[in-house]
Amino acid sequence: MVRAILTDIEGTTSSISFVKEVLFPYAAHYLPAYVREHADEPVVAEQLQAVRVAIKEPEADTDRVIAVLLNWIREDRKATPLKTLQGMVWKHGYQSGAYQAHVYPDAAQKLREWHAQGLPIYIYSSGSIAAQKLFFKYSGAGDLTPLFSGYFDTTTGPKQEQASYAAIVQAIGLPAQEILFLSDVAAELDAAKAAGLQTCWLVRPQDNPQNPAVCAQGPHPAVTSFNEIRVNP
Repeated sequence: MVRAILTDIEGTTSSISFVKEVLFPYAAHYLPAYVREHADEPVVAEQLQAVRVAIKEPEADTDRVIAVLLNWIREDRKATPLKTLQGMVWKHGYQSGAYQAHVYPDAAQKLREWHAQGLPIYIYSSGSIAAQKLFFKYSGAGDLTPLFSGYFDTTTGPKQEQASYAAIVQAIGLPAQEILFLSDVAAELDAAKAAGLQTCWLVRPQDNPQNPAVCAQGPHPAVTSFNEIRVNP
């Protein structure tokens, strides 16, 4: 029995291309000016210091930290200070109307259906919690934030580690086997399954070149859209 849904974003509810082709370039373009303008604000200063700690350069100046951040963007590094600062920059983009977050129609429909059925829905993404909330507030499918009961990011732990999912299970407060995790990344699903969660692999043709039929032969049920997910049939 499924009593809660935990879902990834990129490649699962939403296209990878939106993140790669819209959000990342926007952050890369505007992040340097944003950091220089707000470097003395405590919330930004805290993230800049976290970068210095990560690269073991305690005396690194702002330009050096910006260079590291831009390189991390190019590498798609799942670094918490980068994700936090990206979220701050993206907030400006969303609020200014520069873009709307992409959400697949089938995902938006199912999320609404599950919420109406009383199923709690949680998000687990490498993007910061603040960025996740912005993403779903300013989506092309409308403000979806009322559908969610909670959010998790890399402050809980890396997405490919079993311990991260054990921590999420504890936070949600349900038995692991009653939580269904949705993702497009097999290694994330492996970690969730090891922690006792049910799993479902999103193999969207637009985002994932793997053959759904081949994927379905593995340890995780595979689907090409949310419409194929059966929760408590």
